[in-house]
Amino acid sequence: MTKVYIVNTNKTHSNQNEQEMINEKKVAAYYSPWKYFIDEIEAGDIVYLYSNGDGIIARGIATGIVEVKDVGQNVEEEHYMHLDRFERLEIPLSSKRITEIAQSVTDSNYTIKWNQTMIHIPHFIGLKVWQYITRQCL
Repeated sequence: MTKVYIVNTNKTHSNQNEQEMINEKKVAAYYSPWKYFIDEIEAGDIVYLYSNGDGIIARGIATGIVEVKDVGQNVEEEHYMHLDRFERLEIPLSSKRITEIAQSVTDSNYTIKWNQTMIHIPHFIGLKVWQYITRQCL
């Protein structure tokens, strides 16, 4: 079954990383252990790009092909994957609203831990987020 991931754009550490993800329509992570999280994403998985302070800023469907590149002088410290059907949101979807969407299809105790590089969320919640974005954020 398709998996759903919310991946942090690393804006806190490098605004360039977030801009590259948007411009190159990709999801990426940097340095060990985080870069290996990208290797777990499979073709067809739903990926949301999450920017600290803003929320989800883009979405796409994983190609399943992991690529690597150097970060400055550091060899192969970026793992990335291009995203099909890539769309940048006109209105970012906040973490608060994402949690509200999740709670609307689960219960009021459902929480998401936001301080992670990559968050796996249940498929049915990910679909609700996709539908909300389609109606309210594009």
